[in-house]
Amino acid sequence: MFTIYDPRQQRWPIKVWLEHIGQLEAECLQQALNLANLPFIHQWVALMPDTHSGYGMPIGGVIAAEEVIIPNAVGVDIGCGMIFVQTDIPVKVLTTIDTPDGKLAQAMVSKILRKVPTGFDHHQAKQPCRTVDDFRRSLTKSDRTRLAPELMKELDPAYYQLGTLGSGNHFIELQADDSGYLGIMVHSGSRNFGYKICHHFNQAARKINKDMNAPVPPQWDLAYLPLDSLPGQEYIRWMKLALDFAYENRVRMMETAVREVCSLAEKYAGLEQIKVSEPINCHHNYAALENHYGKKVWVHRKGAIRAGEGQMGIIPGAMGTYSYLVRGKGNPESFCSCSHGAGRRMSRKAAKKQYSVKATMDDLKALGVYLGKEKHHDISEETRFAYKEIDFVIKNELDLIEVTKRLRTIAVIKG
Repeated sequence: MFTIYDPRQQRWPIKVWLEHIGQLEAECLQQALNLANLPFIHQWVALMPDTHSGYGMPIGGVIAAEEVIIPNAVGVDIGCGMIFVQTDIPVKVLTTIDTPDGKLAQAMVSKILRKVPTGFDHHQAKQPCRTVDDFRRSLTKSDRTRLAPELMKELDPAYYQLGTLGSGNHFIELQADDSGYLGIMVHSGSRNFGYKICHHFNQAARKINKDMNAPVPPQWDLAYLPLDSLPGQEYIRWMKLALDFAYENRVRMMETAVREVCSLAEKYAGLEQIKVSEPINCHHNYAALENHYGKKVWVHRKGAIRAGEGQMGIIPGAMGTYSYLVRGKGNPESFCSCSHGAGRRMSRKAAKKQYSVKATMDDLKALGVYLGKEKHHDISEETRFAYKEIDFVIKNELDLIEVTKRLRTIAVIKG
């Protein structure tokens, strides 16, 4: 870790969990400097080793803010995160047993893909959703007339989005640990629900900041909501709804994946009474009220997970590489945070231009990775070469986490 601090250019230091400043892209550094000049920052800005430029705030960035909350410092996919379970299924049976749909791993991928909508697809039937039901029960009569109608109308579609994967870097993976047993990992968030919430409140923040002649230039895309304002309190309420929805969304997909995997493992490998661990389920796009350095502050983690002392977390790599389960060390300098993944080193557009569909498919085949995807035209956006080396990321944050398990991709489902 090193620190960037030039009092002529910034109010607050920037702590970076990399080796040197040359490993930061120019746009990411400029966004970090913008953060370091916000008047309400607490202590410093923290950049995790997977950091890269985002919208307004770098992905892999962590800030603690006093008395304000910043929608773009949470991000558009509120509550995006990971869930993982470990099984006692030997991975060998997935790659050696034949079924009518190919190897057992391929059959599992096909079955999950038929059960979990991906991309822009939703369920055709309304799904039971505790999160939205609880939110609706909490609404008062005045809430129903006062709350943003464009967000209220998203409540009904949410029932059809629950248990759906989405697209981009979201995935369901079948993974092998170093002992040769199967783990299942899901990466997804709050779907269109979170996007609409972020967009609505970012627009509200821009208007409020303009009216109050706020000291944050609009071109920084860091419009903020004072916590003592009604929009600030409503953003927190809707953000928490999106977080709960994202959490439940991952649980629902994991339940489906586990059910299909165990069913096929029993049918073709004769495995019964399969053991499945308690899940690890963690967000990496959110804000939370926490106590750091003697103050209660809103910690914004945009592409970062909480790594409190003893807290379990998930740091995935790119498809076809390794992912890691980690235990937090509670390092206060990172506001008890760590990276959320490998982090992109090139844009989706650049990746598609440089790597063809065939090259990406050939690479997965060479790695022995089974792919489940409805349409392959955009698969190169997610080639492993578009991401940083996950082992490099882990190496630079060993003061924040300790590794507890390494997992290798066996099969992946993408939107």
